[in-house]
Amino acid sequence: MAAASPPVPVCRTAELRAIETAAKGLGLMERAGQAAAEVARTMAGDRTGTILVLAGPGNNGGDAFVVARWLRQWFFDVTVAFRGDAARLPADAAAALAAFRNGGGATVDAIPAGWHGTLIVDGLFGIGLARAPSAEHAAMIDRANASGTPILALDVPSGLDAETGIAFAPAIRAAATATFIALKPGLLTADGVDLCGRISVHSLGLDSEVASAASGHRLDWSTVAPMLPDVLRRRIRNVHKGTFGTLGVVGGARGMIGAPLLAGRAALHAGAGKVWIGLAAPEFPSVDWGQPELMLRSADQVLGAGADALACGTGLGSDAAAKSLVARAIGEAVPLVLDADALNVIAGDRSLAQAVAARTAPTVATPHPAEAARLLGKTVNEVEADRLGAAQALSAMLRASVVVKGAGSVLAHPDGSWDINATGNPGLASAGSGDVLTGFVAALLAQRIDAGTALRIGVCLHGAAADACVAKGIGPLGLTAGELIPAARKLLGDAAR
Repeated sequence: MAAASPPVPVCRTAELRAIETAAKGLGLMERAGQAAAEVARTMAGDRTGTILVLAGPGNNGGDAFVVARWLRQWFFDVTVAFRGDAARLPADAAAALAAFRNGGGATVDAIPAGWHGTLIVDGLFGIGLARAPSAEHAAMIDRANASGTPILALDVPSGLDAETGIAFAPAIRAAATATFIALKPGLLTADGVDLCGRISVHSLGLDSEVASAASGHRLDWSTVAPMLPDVLRRRIRNVHKGTFGTLGVVGGARGMIGAPLLAGRAALHAGAGKVWIGLAAPEFPSVDWGQPELMLRSADQVLGAGADALACGTGLGSDAAAKSLVARAIGEAVPLVLDADALNVIAGDRSLAQAVAARTAPTVATPHPAEAARLLGKTVNEVEADRLGAAQALSAMLRASVVVKGAGSVLAHPDGSWDINATGNPGLASAGSGDVLTGFVAALLAQRIDAGTALRIGVCLHGAAADACVAKGIGPLGLTAGELIPAARKLLGDAAR
């Protein structure tokens, strides 16, 4: 078994500001600039050509001046483009500019015509950006992106909202991002996953402060796998299938029977001892020949039959019969995963949402942005504009652990903690992928793993399975949901050894 590493903390802007305030006087700008300069030196390689540094009007520009000063000391040919008023710079940034100039450096107010070089350092805007860049700075961003030169972003790519991951237009498309103190949510979700490139974190000597301040964490399989609960390691031999729980999966209206079958197959491969598939369709096969271990029954036969955990909603439909099944599932005093059509039914009936919040057994909800929008009474664009806020609002509304799915899926839990998943790739954007995720999470609940842990493991495993498939040449183009299932089992097995 690999040695466990702590999960990587992620800080919101308010948490970062509090850390910076407490550390005032420790020379954080100098530390940040030197750390980023080391990254720039590595990226520039053999020092041929010039490095262009774009410095903005705030403290991110101050970091850029420090980077430029260090690179000049290391004998790089550095051009600094600074379009701003030095007299209006914050105190630390003004001091950094003065130190750069005192060392013989000079600035220009625009990217020189015909500039070609080895590297561009983006220090235009940091975590304080709350609007689209001005026309002058937008032109710099456009030119940097069009140059074909690798870009190193300082803290966050300019134009990216560090809190939400939403990019203003235009935004820097970086090859690498050197971020300071801690990760920010916007680096890991929404547009951030495509704009940041390779991310390095430079804590500036504030590791303990970050650990105590951060309310969120990044989920990586390398940190999740070593901390799997003991039940997944199968160390005890005197066991039987009941030891690992019976899961009931309720869904599968006419024409959608495949959805709960995928969830059930995923659940078996993630360790559930026994899986009942409760189908809503009036006619259904008596056996799943692709996975004959599954027990196929009517939904009525599964609900109330004594399962240790339930998953409800995969392919369920949204008619009156579906609503009745959702209400019955909510009423059972066992851990419950609500997905897909179950969430749509709940969104249309406030009393059902209240019933979910009143449950005493653990609840997990797995909406995609459109389902989250229906539950919250918002538009999809409003949810996508603040995925973390949407996940936290849903967690509070339903008293559940919630994942809002997407690139950089966001998890929120009733205790106020949250996570952003860093595993996965575009191969997951295919039919049935969400059903497989539901099966993974529900199987973990059936094995009596707490809801928050089950969701973290399930979401991270789901993405890691897709990554493992791609590493073997399977996808991302054409990766199917069913192919995730054996890949996930192998990851769990490898982690348990």
